[in-house]
Amino acid sequence: MKRFKYLIVFLTLFLNISAAAAQGLPSKKQVLAVLRLTNDYFMKKWPDTGKPIVTNKTRPSNIWTRAVYYEGLMALYGIDRRKRYYDYAADWGEKHRWGLRSGVGTKNADDQCCGQTYIDLYLIDKKEERIRDIKASIDGMVAAADNSAWSWIDALQMAMPVFARLGVLYKDPAYFDKMYRIYAYTKTQHGGNGLYNKADHLWWRDKDFVPPYKEPNGEDCYWSRGNGWVLAALVRVLELLPAGDPHYKEYLQDYKDMAAALLKIQQPDGLWPVSLHDPSHFGGKEISGSSLFVYGFAWGVRKGILDRDTFLPAIARAWNTMVKDAVHKNGFLGYVQGTGKEPKDGQPVTYNSVPDFEDYGLGCFLLAGSEVYRLGEK
Repeated sequence: MKRFKYLIVFLTLFLNISAAAAQGLPSKKQVLAVLRLTNDYFMKKWPDTGKPIVTNKTRPSNIWTRAVYYEGLMALYGIDRRKRYYDYAADWGEKHRWGLRSGVGTKNADDQCCGQTYIDLYLIDKKEERIRDIKASIDGMVAAADNSAWSWIDALQMAMPVFARLGVLYKDPAYFDKMYRIYAYTKTQHGGNGLYNKADHLWWRDKDFVPPYKEPNGEDCYWSRGNGWVLAALVRVLELLPAGDPHYKEYLQDYKDMAAALLKIQQPDGLWPVSLHDPSHFGGKEISGSSLFVYGFAWGVRKGILDRDTFLPAIARAWNTMVKDAVHKNGFLGYVQGTGKEPKDGQPVTYNSVPDFEDYGLGCFLLAGSEVYRLGEK
């Protein structure tokens, strides 16, 4: 019976794909059906939210990969208020006692990523234990002189929104100020002159990819998901940061410049390759980076920051391709690159390939779909 139910949902979704591709965005009902299908697959596969994740070694389930999934789940909960979504997220926090993988003294953004969902859940039910550890961790960084913690661009998405959330929650600009100082160090100093290329409006993943490092075609290496993390970080900060903050305009300009640069290199099928300036280097479909770009674009259009006529076709093309080509009938998400830091990692990426962690790719997809839903027609 369950298999039959999944088949009906799957067929219903895909009978509408060709029409959606021609017309633009699918309906809200269609988008929500896809999000429920993919999320249900994951929740059924991981009924125990505290179960450790075993790959090449055993890791606790409050690491960054799972934290990104819960970002997506909270976004889904924002448009689809199912109690079981909230309960699943709250149980995850409870199972880990609202703690961080490496303790409150950590400066590692990966281990602070869980704090985004902890804070979101605290705002729903203000139990102090939910934010005790994440606040202590970030407070330690605010008090410290060092600004070099984010030496890889993924860290921006993992930690910047935590600073922004705490700044808003406590009405304390010290969180905003420290967030900017660390961001600016990553942007202008790591790797020699910073990890942001002002000419291309894209980011090198870390110092290892700053020129003279080149891709096989001679271009700079701009990793898709890495740049997706930055775009998502800017979205999640701009969503909360007061417009009067002294650095708001810089974040906004970086966001708009990145969006424009990414729009130019979108591939004919609507997706982005793992190497943004060298589509031939491990070319092919990839969902996690593309999802983050859709998330960023859709948010910008919804907020009136990006031109709707320019960006909406790009959003529709990417979303429709992801649904048509990557979503399995049981909700499994194909074409997700495994963990790593560059195009060659986690390869080959195929429709049937299972990444070392299934959670973060779905989180990115749920973030994208939740924003697409908000743009869609009823």
